[in-house]
Amino acid sequence: MADLKFYDVILKPIVTEKSMNSMAEKKYTFQVQKTATKGQIKDAVEKMFEGTKVEKVNTANYDGKTKRRGKSVGKTSDYKKAIVKLKQDSKDIDFFQGM
Repeated sequence: MADLKFYDVILKPIVTEKSMNSMAEKKYTFQVQKTATKGQIKDAVEKMFEGTKVEKVNTANYDGKTKRRGKSVGKTSDYKKAIVKLKQDSKDIDFFQGM
């Protein structure tokens, strides 16, 4: 298996109403690489966003949904979601400010 670099682990932030409400508790949601571990996700967040200290990482694997268009049947891609909780003395992630 190829070694993942910290900038390859986090694919994109997940911006939904529920994830925006959880930012008050210092919880941030990201879509991450399917093969990434909790330790790799923690290191990636701490390296990408200066001044952050991760307390806990929760992950969830999602299967793609089956979609139809007429006779043809397809499937959306699978993905992995990580909810990262920062420590109380940690700096907030500036990327999410102003959303």
